[in-house]
Amino acid sequence: MAGARAVEEILERGGRDQYTITMFGEEPYGNYNRIMLSNVLSGAEDEDGIFLNSLPWYATNGIDLRAGVRVERIDRFAKVVLDSDGNELRYDKLVIATGSRPFIPPIDNMHHPRRGYHQGVFTFRTIDDTRGMIRYARDHERAVVIGGGLLGLEAARGLQRHGVEVTLVHAAGHLMNAQLDAQGGAILKASVERLGITVELAARTVAVEGTDRVRGVRFADGRVIGCDMVVVAAGIRPNTTLAEVSGLTVERGIVVDDQLRCLDEPDIYAVGECVQHRGETYGLVAPLWEQARVLADHVTGRDPHAAYHGSRTATKLKVAGVDVAAMGITTPAPGDEFVVFAEPSRGVYKSVIIRGDRLVGATLLGDVAKVGYLMQAFDQGLPLPQERVRLLFDLGGPSAEVSAAELAPEAQVCNCNGVSKATLVKTVETTKTLSGVMERTRAGKGCGSCKALVKQIVDWAAGGAAEEDPSANWYVPGVPLSKPDLIAAIRERDLRSVSAVFDALAGGEEDAKSKMGLVSLLRMLWGDDYVDERGARFINDRVHANIQRDGTFSVVPQMKGGVTTPEQLRRIADVADKYAVPMVKLTGGQRIDLLGIRKEDLPKVWADLDMPSGYAYGKSMRTVKTCVGSDYCRFGVGDSTALGIAIETRFQGLESPGKMKLAVTGCPRNCAEAYVKDLGVVAIDGGRWEIYVGGAAGAHIRKGDLLATVDTPDEVMRLTGRFLQYYREHANWLERTYAFVPRLGIERLRALIVEDCDGIGAGLDERMEAAVAAYRDPWKEGQDPTVPGQFRTALPLVPLPRVPVR
Repeated sequence: MAGARAVEEILERGGRDQYTITMFGEEPYGNYNRIMLSNVLSGAEDEDGIFLNSLPWYATNGIDLRAGVRVERIDRFAKVVLDSDGNELRYDKLVIATGSRPFIPPIDNMHHPRRGYHQGVFTFRTIDDTRGMIRYARDHERAVVIGGGLLGLEAARGLQRHGVEVTLVHAAGHLMNAQLDAQGGAILKASVERLGITVELAARTVAVEGTDRVRGVRFADGRVIGCDMVVVAAGIRPNTTLAEVSGLTVERGIVVDDQLRCLDEPDIYAVGECVQHRGETYGLVAPLWEQARVLADHVTGRDPHAAYHGSRTATKLKVAGVDVAAMGITTPAPGDEFVVFAEPSRGVYKSVIIRGDRLVGATLLGDVAKVGYLMQAFDQGLPLPQERVRLLFDLGGPSAEVSAAELAPEAQVCNCNGVSKATLVKTVETTKTLSGVMERTRAGKGCGSCKALVKQIVDWAAGGAAEEDPSANWYVPGVPLSKPDLIAAIRERDLRSVSAVFDALAGGEEDAKSKMGLVSLLRMLWGDDYVDERGARFINDRVHANIQRDGTFSVVPQMKGGVTTPEQLRRIADVADKYAVPMVKLTGGQRIDLLGIRKEDLPKVWADLDMPSGYAYGKSMRTVKTCVGSDYCRFGVGDSTALGIAIETRFQGLESPGKMKLAVTGCPRNCAEAYVKDLGVVAIDGGRWEIYVGGAAGAHIRKGDLLATVDTPDEVMRLTGRFLQYYREHANWLERTYAFVPRLGIERLRALIVEDCDGIGAGLDERMEAAVAAYRDPWKEGQDPTVPGQFRTALPLVPLPRVPVR
């Protein structure tokens, strides 16, 4: 984050005209917001939402991004860097922004002799760490999180969202001891325990139990807690390895002067968490942004006298769902004024420390309404009210709204993304909508705790109230129309391709984020008459398989209702042997997944399988999960298997705004988990069937609402088709049924679909019939590719030398 921010600041100062910029990153990605990893872990944010700059941004700004390439050493005398690919690159100016690494306490048995960390042991620092934790948590039940600071609390809450029972272990006597005093930490502990997380304080972990995989953790006092997953989130340390092997001065961090230059190295700078400046290291975002500005001023010559004098640390975050703000010191010295308010039953704690009539520390927990005013007083040394209690409550003193309006221009509003009030106000000059300002500045897109303050500033800067953002109702971001208006325009103008929509309705400007949504909509509207443009599809839809992190693909053949035959199983086994498939996995949808298949092998794999696609990759109807049902199960009261196969056969591959997972279960014991599917059918006594809609059991958990109780499988099929078609026609792009159903309300849906109050049922039936009739197995494209290169692996791009253009 710090390195990319430094480059952004350099570009803003005309640095592209002065330098050719090359960026190295050990991770194989562009820069992303590490603060948001906890949101990815909890499911509140998709991975795509945390990247700060897209890959095209680097190319657009003339930056040579070498992602996935580690710099091994700096030759300070030859002024070259040596990377992990064996290349050397000369530099004029060099910026080190290696950040920090997880601190691993001395804990026995953490590592396997050959594999690194034991199976089930994780750190929490990168996207890959987060992905691994999510995958592992799905199949395990009990986790221990070591570390009761910000990161540990967020890891614990995130894992809990995946249904894992979590114990939070902290060696200190109270939580967040770096930001809170003992009383505030105790109130936070009570708030965390109310969430269902067990907290162990003053507990030093000395060993991981288990020979091959995690079985528990052992404390210094001999106690053992059973678990099958351990996450170490015990803090960070500056990542100084590169600087050390290169002979730079390193103490706790890379030692720099006030211009962020390494000692005795006028052309080597360092910025971020790896830096030690005037004896201090910083793990918060705001100081990193200050450092980046000074570095850019100096490197570009904008201000050769620019200097960094250190930062007064203040932060406002949401920790495990609890608002926390902290600034300055947490413990008063003799002679300090110390004002405290505590309301443990509500999880509220407030304290301020005043020294010589100046605010030197403040803590707010559970109620942060006064944080804007306190941060301003802390940063700028404002005069304080004589009645100190007015610092904590609006008793005729400065209100939260007034403090937002009077906040100094340079005051940091969004700590996660380093956005000041001045930046927000300047952005309002070009866009007066709250969402527009947030999109352009990223303010409020981190932990979310500053959204109220961002709104107050935008309202104030816009002259009283921000304008309503019309794009909030657009179906896709690149076409300025709501879904009903977009459908009407497409039909009226007979637009049958994505490019035609852009030409007619978006002024010819194509938007990559809109293409997938438009493809799905056009397929629904036109069926066989839709004009397919391969460039409009996501890679998964272009090759009808699910791309994996290593660039290979997974193939999931259809097994309707989870039912297969010995012949199919032999065929799958033969394909796995023939193409050396690295992993064959049973899926949660009662199918078999072949992972690690090369793109160019996909058509041959499909031909050898000779089975239909299971649609494990698209925004479509994916699978119908079933239990054994009444034929074999002694509890079954309905033939769930036959009905599930019939539903999957009829609606297979049906495009929709979001993926759809269905299930049919033969009795209310719910072995097929029908209550938590997009649509679930449950057999009940008397040969009847219940239909539930809007359920979810992934990152979001929701029991579906009862849509109807019917007497026959035919009625199940009819109402299923109506609901799916209504959802296809009226849901927003990427809006899953668990959001769509409560948005409209189950009573309204029941009236429309079951009771047919508006007389739309016949039309829904007719349009669904047309969609079903248009079905084609996409894997047949393997025999006749749509375009010659459809299944060809692209050759690596070789950059051409840069030629000056006059």
